[in-house]
Amino acid sequence: MAATSPTPDAPKHRSCVGEYPRPTVGPLLPDDGPAARRYIRRGRGILAETLMFVLVTGLFPALLVGAVVTDLAQWLRSRKPWIATRLLLFAWWFLAGELLGMTSLLVTWLSTGGPLRADSARRRRWVYRTRIRWAGGHFGGVRVIFGLKLEVEGLDEAGPGGPVLVFIRHASIIDNAMPDAVIGRAHGIGLRFVLKRELEMIPTIDIGGRMVPTSFVRRASQDPDAELARVRRLATALGPDEGVLIYPEGTRHTASKLARAQATIAERQPHLAPFADRLRHVLPPRLGGPLALLDEADGRADVVFCGHVGLDGFEYISDIWSGGLVGTTVRVKFWRHAAATIPSGEDERVAWLYEHWQILDDWVGEQRAEFGSSGLPPKVAAALAG
Repeated sequence: MAATSPTPDAPKHRSCVGEYPRPTVGPLLPDDGPAARRYIRRGRGILAETLMFVLVTGLFPALLVGAVVTDLAQWLRSRKPWIATRLLLFAWWFLAGELLGMTSLLVTWLSTGGPLRADSARRRRWVYRTRIRWAGGHFGGVRVIFGLKLEVEGLDEAGPGGPVLVFIRHASIIDNAMPDAVIGRAHGIGLRFVLKRELEMIPTIDIGGRMVPTSFVRRASQDPDAELARVRRLATALGPDEGVLIYPEGTRHTASKLARAQATIAERQPHLAPFADRLRHVLPPRLGGPLALLDEADGRADVVFCGHVGLDGFEYISDIWSGGLVGTTVRVKFWRHAAATIPSGEDERVAWLYEHWQILDDWVGEQRAEFGSSGLPPKVAAALAG
Protein backbone atom coordinates (compact mmCIF):
# COMPACT_ATOMS: atom_id res chain seq x y z
CA MET A 1 0.00 0.00 0.00
CA ALA A 2 1.23 3.49 -0.82
CA ALA A 3 2.35 5.78 1.95
CA THR A 4 -0.50 7.31 3.89
CA SER A 5 -0.87 10.37 6.01
CA PRO A 6 -3.36 11.27 8.71
CA THR A 7 -5.77 14.11 8.34
CA PRO A 8 -3.87 17.25 9.36
CA ASP A 9 -4.86 19.10 12.49
CA ALA A 10 -4.51 22.45 10.74
CA PRO A 11 -5.07 23.52 7.16
CA LYS A 12 -2.08 23.43 4.84
CA HIS A 13 -3.46 26.07 2.49
CA ARG A 14 -3.68 29.70 3.39
CA SER A 15 -5.09 32.50 1.31
CA CYS A 16 -5.14 36.23 1.84
CA VAL A 17 -8.06 35.79 4.22
CA GLY A 18 -6.41 33.09 6.35
CA GLU A 19 -7.02 29.39 5.96
CA TYR A 20 -10.54 29.93 4.66
CA PRO A 21 -11.78 30.12 1.06
CA ARG A 22 -12.05 33.23 -1.05
CA PRO A 23 -15.41 32.60 -2.70
CA THR A 24 -16.71 34.39 -5.72
CA VAL A 25 -20.32 35.49 -5.77
CA GLY A 26 -21.66 32.69 -7.95
CA PRO A 27 -25.36 31.88 -8.16
CA LEU A 28 -27.33 31.03 -5.04
CA LEU A 29 -30.12 28.53 -5.59
CA PRO A 30 -33.11 29.64 -3.49
CA ASP A 31 -35.71 27.23 -2.16
CA ASP A 32 -38.36 26.89 -4.84
CA GLY A 33 -41.12 25.97 -2.38
CA PRO A 34 -43.56 28.26 -0.55
CA ALA A 35 -41.92 30.48 2.07
CA ALA A 36 -44.41 29.40 4.74
CA ARG A 37 -43.51 25.75 4.27
CA ARG A 38 -39.80 26.59 4.49
CA TYR A 39 -40.23 28.55 7.74
CA ILE A 40 -42.35 25.79 9.27
CA ARG A 41 -39.79 23.15 8.29
CA ARG A 42 -36.92 25.11 9.76
CA GLY A 43 -38.84 26.03 12.89
CA ARG A 44 -39.74 22.41 13.52
CA GLY A 45 -36.17 21.29 12.96
CA ILE A 46 -34.68 23.89 15.27
CA LEU A 47 -37.28 23.22 17.96
CA ALA A 48 -36.80 19.46 17.73
CA GLU A 49 -33.02 19.62 18.01
CA THR A 50 -33.18 22.14 20.86
CA LEU A 51 -35.65 20.08 22.85
CA MET A 52 -33.68 16.91 22.24
CA PHE A 53 -30.49 18.58 23.43
CA VAL A 54 -32.19 19.85 26.58
CA LEU A 55 -33.70 16.44 27.30
CA VAL A 56 -30.49 14.50 26.66
CA THR A 57 -28.48 16.96 28.75
CA GLY A 58 -30.97 17.00 31.63
CA LEU A 59 -31.42 13.24 31.66
CA PHE A 60 -27.81 12.45 30.86
CA PRO A 61 -26.90 10.85 34.23
CA ALA A 62 -29.90 8.50 34.10
CA LEU A 63 -29.39 7.77 30.41
CA LEU A 64 -25.73 7.05 31.03
CA VAL A 65 -26.54 4.57 33.80
CA GLY A 66 -29.00 2.81 31.50
CA ALA A 67 -26.49 2.71 28.65
CA VAL A 68 -23.73 1.35 30.89
CA VAL A 69 -26.00 -1.38 32.28
CA THR A 70 -27.08 -2.33 28.75
CA ASP A 71 -23.52 -2.39 27.48
CA LEU A 72 -22.27 -4.40 30.45
CA ALA A 73 -24.93 -7.04 29.85
CA GLN A 74 -24.07 -7.12 26.12
CA TRP A 75 -20.36 -7.35 26.85
CA LEU A 76 -20.78 -10.22 29.31
CA ARG A 77 -22.94 -12.09 26.83
CA SER A 78 -21.07 -11.50 23.57
CA ARG A 79 -18.19 -9.06 24.23
CA LYS A 80 -20.05 -6.36 22.29
CA PRO A 81 -17.98 -3.13 22.48
CA TRP A 82 -20.13 -0.72 24.56
CA ILE A 83 -22.27 0.66 21.76
CA ALA A 84 -25.13 2.15 23.83
CA THR A 85 -22.74 4.37 25.76
CA ARG A 86 -20.98 5.46 22.59
CA LEU A 87 -24.27 6.27 20.85
CA LEU A 88 -25.44 8.32 23.83
CA LEU A 89 -22.19 10.30 23.89
CA PHE A 90 -22.39 10.93 20.16
CA ALA A 91 -26.07 11.94 20.37
CA TRP A 92 -25.17 14.67 22.86
CA TRP A 93 -22.10 15.70 20.81
CA PHE A 94 -24.13 15.82 17.58
CA LEU A 95 -26.93 17.91 19.07
CA ALA A 96 -24.45 20.30 20.70
CA GLY A 97 -22.70 20.68 17.35
CA GLU A 98 -26.01 21.40 15.64
CA LEU A 99 -26.87 24.17 18.09
CA LEU A 100 -23.39 25.68 17.79
CA GLY A 101 -23.65 25.52 14.01
CA MET A 102 -27.04 27.25 13.96
CA THR A 103 -25.77 29.91 16.37
CA SER A 104 -22.74 30.52 14.16
CA LEU A 105 -24.95 30.85 11.08
CA LEU A 106 -27.16 33.35 12.90
CA VAL A 107 -24.14 35.42 13.97
CA THR A 108 -22.80 35.27 10.42
CA TRP A 109 -26.12 36.41 8.96
CA LEU A 110 -26.46 39.31 11.40
CA SER A 111 -22.81 40.36 11.08
CA THR A 112 -22.96 40.46 7.28
CA GLY A 113 -26.03 42.66 6.93
CA GLY A 114 -28.90 40.39 7.97
CA PRO A 115 -31.98 40.97 5.81
CA LEU A 116 -30.53 44.22 4.46
CA ARG A 117 -27.95 42.38 2.36
CA ALA A 118 -28.94 39.15 0.67
CA ASP A 119 -25.46 37.95 -0.22
CA SER A 120 -21.76 38.81 -0.17
CA ALA A 121 -18.39 37.14 -0.58
CA ARG A 122 -17.72 37.84 3.12
CA ARG A 123 -20.91 36.04 4.17
CA ARG A 124 -20.05 33.05 2.04
CA ARG A 125 -16.53 32.91 3.44
CA TRP A 126 -17.90 32.82 6.97
CA VAL A 127 -20.45 30.15 6.06
CA TYR A 128 -17.74 27.96 4.52
CA ARG A 129 -15.69 28.45 7.69
CA THR A 130 -18.65 27.45 9.85
CA ARG A 131 -19.37 24.37 7.76
CA ILE A 132 -15.76 23.18 7.84
CA ARG A 133 -15.81 23.43 11.64
CA TRP A 134 -19.30 21.90 11.87
CA ALA A 135 -18.43 18.90 9.68
CA GLY A 136 -15.05 18.54 11.33
CA GLY A 137 -16.71 18.45 14.74
CA HIS A 138 -19.20 15.77 13.72
CA PHE A 139 -16.63 13.63 11.90
CA GLY A 140 -14.09 14.13 14.68
CA GLY A 141 -16.70 13.07 17.24
CA VAL A 142 -17.30 9.82 15.37
CA ARG A 143 -13.55 9.21 15.15
CA VAL A 144 -12.93 9.75 18.87
CA ILE A 145 -16.05 8.12 20.31
CA PHE A 146 -15.93 5.04 18.06
CA GLY A 147 -12.14 4.83 17.89
CA LEU A 148 -11.84 5.13 14.11
CA LYS A 149 -8.42 5.11 12.49
CA LEU A 150 -8.15 7.38 9.46
CA GLU A 151 -5.60 6.85 6.69
CA VAL A 152 -5.58 9.31 3.80
CA GLU A 153 -3.60 8.83 0.61
CA GLY A 154 -3.09 11.57 -1.95
CA LEU A 155 -4.56 14.38 0.15
CA ASP A 156 -2.35 16.82 -1.76
CA GLU A 157 -4.26 15.78 -4.89
CA ALA A 158 -7.42 17.41 -3.50
CA GLY A 159 -5.77 20.81 -3.16
CA PRO A 160 -4.55 23.33 -2.47
CA GLY A 161 -5.88 25.16 -5.49
CA GLY A 162 -9.15 25.13 -7.34
CA PRO A 163 -11.52 25.28 -8.91
CA VAL A 164 -12.22 21.56 -8.70
CA LEU A 165 -15.06 19.13 -9.26
CA VAL A 166 -15.04 16.38 -6.63
CA PHE A 167 -16.67 13.03 -7.46
CA ILE A 168 -16.89 10.94 -4.28
CA ARG A 169 -18.32 7.49 -3.61
CA HIS A 170 -21.21 7.13 -1.17
CA ALA A 171 -21.21 4.29 1.35
CA SER A 172 -22.58 5.50 4.68
CA ILE A 173 -24.45 8.17 6.62
CA ILE A 174 -21.04 9.13 8.01
CA ASP A 175 -19.32 10.04 4.75
CA ASN A 176 -21.58 13.10 4.35
CA ALA A 177 -19.29 14.95 6.78
CA MET A 178 -16.05 13.67 5.29
CA PRO A 179 -15.52 16.17 2.42
CA ASP A 180 -15.47 19.33 4.56
CA ALA A 181 -13.76 17.55 7.45
CA VAL A 182 -10.93 16.27 5.24
CA ILE A 183 -10.69 18.39 2.07
CA GLY A 184 -12.03 21.64 3.47
CA ARG A 185 -10.00 21.53 6.64
CA ALA A 186 -6.76 20.54 4.90
CA HIS A 187 -6.89 22.98 2.01
CA GLY A 188 -9.39 25.70 2.90
CA ILE A 189 -11.54 24.87 -0.12
CA GLY A 190 -15.17 25.97 0.01
CA LEU A 191 -17.29 23.22 -1.50
CA ARG A 192 -20.61 23.72 -3.25
CA PHE A 193 -22.65 20.56 -2.68
CA VAL A 194 -25.18 18.52 -4.61
CA LEU A 195 -27.37 17.01 -1.88
CA LYS A 196 -30.58 15.04 -1.74
CA ARG A 197 -33.63 17.10 -0.82
CA GLU A 198 -34.28 14.98 2.29
CA LEU A 199 -31.25 16.53 4.05
CA GLU A 200 -33.21 19.79 4.40
CA MET A 201 -34.66 18.23 7.55
CA ILE A 202 -31.36 19.13 9.28
CA PRO A 203 -31.58 22.88 9.98
CA THR A 204 -27.86 23.61 9.71
CA ILE A 205 -27.79 22.05 6.24
CA ASP A 206 -31.08 23.65 5.21
CA ILE A 207 -30.18 27.18 6.34
CA GLY A 208 -26.44 27.12 5.65
CA GLY A 209 -26.98 25.44 2.30
CA ARG A 210 -29.05 28.39 1.09
CA MET A 211 -26.33 30.88 2.10
CA VAL A 212 -23.79 29.35 -0.30
CA PRO A 213 -24.43 27.68 -3.68
CA THR A 214 -26.06 24.30 -2.96
CA SER A 215 -28.37 22.16 -5.06
CA PHE A 216 -30.93 20.12 -3.12
CA VAL A 217 -32.10 17.60 -5.72
CA ARG A 218 -35.32 15.62 -5.82
CA ARG A 219 -34.24 12.11 -6.74
CA ALA A 220 -37.68 11.23 -8.18
CA SER A 221 -38.35 14.62 -9.74
CA GLN A 222 -41.01 14.98 -12.42
CA ASP A 223 -38.78 17.59 -14.08
CA PRO A 224 -35.25 16.14 -14.27
CA ASP A 225 -34.13 18.76 -16.78
CA ALA A 226 -34.82 21.52 -14.25
CA GLU A 227 -32.93 19.58 -11.57
CA LEU A 228 -29.92 19.21 -13.87
CA ALA A 229 -30.06 22.91 -14.74
CA ARG A 230 -29.74 23.76 -11.05
CA VAL A 231 -26.84 21.33 -10.62
CA ARG A 232 -25.15 22.84 -13.66
CA ARG A 233 -25.31 26.34 -12.15
CA LEU A 234 -23.09 25.23 -9.27
CA ALA A 235 -20.12 25.19 -11.64
CA THR A 236 -20.71 28.83 -12.64
CA ALA A 237 -18.18 31.44 -11.49
CA LEU A 238 -16.12 29.06 -9.38
CA GLY A 239 -13.39 30.83 -7.45
CA PRO A 240 -9.78 29.63 -7.09
CA ASP A 241 -10.52 28.26 -3.60
CA GLU A 242 -13.87 26.67 -4.43
CA GLY A 243 -15.14 23.39 -5.78
CA VAL A 244 -18.32 21.45 -6.45
CA LEU A 245 -18.88 18.09 -4.80
CA ILE A 246 -21.29 15.44 -6.02
CA TYR A 247 -21.95 11.80 -5.12
CA PRO A 248 -22.30 10.31 -8.65
CA GLU A 249 -23.87 7.08 -7.39
CA GLY A 250 -26.81 9.01 -5.98
CA THR A 251 -27.32 6.54 -3.13
CA ARG A 252 -25.36 4.19 -0.90
CA HIS A 253 -23.95 1.01 -2.43
CA THR A 254 -25.15 -2.53 -1.70
CA ALA A 255 -24.85 -5.62 -3.88
CA SER A 256 -28.61 -5.66 -4.54
CA LYS A 257 -28.61 -1.99 -5.59
CA LEU A 258 -25.68 -2.68 -7.92
CA ALA A 259 -27.50 -5.60 -9.57
CA ARG A 260 -30.63 -3.49 -10.07
CA ALA A 261 -28.65 -0.59 -11.51
CA GLN A 262 -26.80 -2.85 -13.93
CA ALA A 263 -30.07 -4.45 -15.06
CA THR A 264 -31.67 -1.03 -15.60
CA ILE A 265 -28.69 0.19 -17.63
CA ALA A 266 -28.72 -2.98 -19.74
CA GLU A 267 -32.41 -2.35 -20.53
CA ARG A 268 -32.39 1.43 -21.05
CA GLN A 269 -28.79 2.24 -22.04
CA PRO A 270 -27.36 -0.96 -23.55
CA HIS A 271 -24.36 0.90 -24.96
CA LEU A 272 -23.25 1.58 -21.36
CA ALA A 273 -23.84 -1.97 -20.10
CA PRO A 274 -20.25 -3.18 -20.82
CA PHE A 275 -18.93 -0.38 -18.58
CA ALA A 276 -21.49 -0.86 -15.80
CA ASP A 277 -21.20 -4.66 -15.75
CA ARG A 278 -17.52 -4.46 -14.83
CA LEU A 279 -18.23 -2.66 -11.55
CA ARG A 280 -18.22 -4.80 -8.41
CA HIS A 281 -17.86 -2.50 -5.40
CA VAL A 282 -19.46 0.82 -6.36
CA LEU A 283 -22.67 1.73 -8.17
CA PRO A 284 -22.56 2.98 -11.77
CA PRO A 285 -22.38 6.79 -11.84
CA ARG A 286 -25.59 8.61 -12.66
CA LEU A 287 -24.30 10.62 -15.57
CA GLY A 288 -26.63 13.64 -15.62
CA GLY A 289 -25.08 15.61 -12.76
CA PRO A 290 -21.39 14.91 -13.46
CA LEU A 291 -21.79 15.62 -17.19
CA ALA A 292 -23.66 18.87 -16.49
CA LEU A 293 -20.86 20.03 -14.17
CA LEU A 294 -18.14 19.02 -16.64
CA ASP A 295 -19.94 20.87 -19.42
CA GLU A 296 -20.42 24.08 -17.42
CA ALA A 297 -16.86 24.06 -16.07
CA ASP A 298 -15.45 23.14 -19.47
CA GLY A 299 -11.68 23.50 -19.33
CA ARG A 300 -11.75 25.58 -16.12
CA ALA A 301 -11.84 22.99 -13.32
CA ASP A 302 -9.76 19.96 -12.46
CA VAL A 303 -11.58 16.78 -11.43
CA VAL A 304 -10.82 14.96 -8.17
CA PHE A 305 -12.10 11.44 -7.57
CA CYS A 306 -12.40 10.28 -3.94
CA GLY A 307 -12.69 6.67 -2.85
CA HIS A 308 -12.97 5.37 0.69
CA VAL A 309 -13.51 2.09 2.53
CA GLY A 310 -14.26 1.25 6.13
CA LEU A 311 -17.65 2.94 6.42
CA ASP A 312 -19.54 0.51 4.20
CA GLY A 313 -22.77 -0.94 5.50
CA PHE A 314 -23.45 1.75 8.10
CA GLU A 315 -26.53 3.11 6.38
CA TYR A 316 -28.66 3.66 9.48
CA ILE A 317 -28.10 4.11 13.22
CA SER A 318 -29.36 0.55 13.65
CA ASP A 319 -26.38 -0.68 11.59
CA ILE A 320 -23.98 0.99 14.04
CA TRP A 321 -25.65 -0.97 16.86
CA SER A 322 -23.96 -4.12 15.52
CA GLY A 323 -20.66 -2.84 16.94
CA GLY A 324 -18.74 -3.09 13.69
CA LEU A 325 -17.90 0.60 13.54
CA VAL A 326 -15.77 0.51 16.71
CA GLY A 327 -12.06 0.50 15.90
CA THR A 328 -12.62 0.50 12.14
CA THR A 329 -9.84 1.72 9.88
CA VAL A 330 -11.15 4.18 7.29
CA ARG A 331 -8.97 4.51 4.21
CA VAL A 332 -9.40 7.41 1.80
CA LYS A 333 -7.70 8.02 -1.54
CA PHE A 334 -7.77 10.93 -3.99
CA TRP A 335 -6.97 11.02 -7.70
CA ARG A 336 -6.70 14.39 -9.50
CA HIS A 337 -7.00 15.04 -13.24
CA ALA A 338 -6.12 18.37 -14.80
CA ALA A 339 -8.85 20.17 -16.70
CA ALA A 340 -6.80 20.04 -19.88
CA THR A 341 -6.82 16.21 -19.84
CA ILE A 342 -10.63 15.87 -19.73
CA PRO A 343 -12.20 15.07 -23.14
CA SER A 344 -14.56 17.60 -24.69
CA GLY A 345 -17.17 15.39 -26.41
CA GLU A 346 -20.05 13.89 -24.42
CA ASP A 347 -19.42 10.30 -25.52
CA GLU A 348 -15.72 10.68 -24.76
CA ARG A 349 -16.53 12.15 -21.35
CA VAL A 350 -18.85 9.26 -20.53
CA ALA A 351 -16.12 6.76 -21.40
CA TRP A 352 -13.57 8.81 -19.43
CA LEU A 353 -15.85 9.00 -16.39
CA TYR A 354 -16.51 5.25 -16.41
CA GLU A 355 -12.81 4.54 -16.90
CA HIS A 356 -11.86 6.46 -13.77
CA TRP A 357 -14.87 5.18 -11.82
CA GLN A 358 -13.57 1.70 -12.64
CA ILE A 359 -10.16 2.65 -11.19
CA LEU A 360 -11.95 3.71 -8.01
CA ASP A 361 -13.94 0.44 -8.01
CA ASP A 362 -10.74 -1.61 -8.39
CA TRP A 363 -9.13 0.29 -5.51
CA VAL A 364 -12.12 -0.36 -3.25
CA GLY A 365 -11.88 -4.07 -4.11
CA GLU A 366 -8.17 -4.12 -3.29
CA GLN A 367 -8.79 -2.48 0.09
CA ARG A 368 -11.57 -4.90 0.94
CA ALA A 369 -9.31 -7.81 0.04
CA GLU A 370 -6.64 -6.38 2.32
CA PHE A 371 -9.15 -5.94 5.15
CA GLY A 372 -10.24 -9.55 4.65
CA SER A 373 -13.56 -11.06 5.59
CA SER A 374 -12.55 -11.01 9.25
CA GLY A 375 -12.39 -7.22 9.06
CA LEU A 376 -16.12 -6.92 8.40
CA PRO A 377 -18.67 -7.59 11.11
CA PRO A 378 -21.40 -10.10 10.07
CA LYS A 379 -24.18 -7.48 9.83
CA VAL A 380 -22.04 -5.20 7.66
CA ALA A 381 -21.00 -8.09 5.43
CA ALA A 382 -24.66 -9.06 5.06
CA ALA A 383 -25.58 -5.48 4.13
CA LEU A 384 -22.90 -5.38 1.46
CA ALA A 385 -24.15 -8.69 0.12
CA GLY A 386 -27.56 -7.09 -0.41
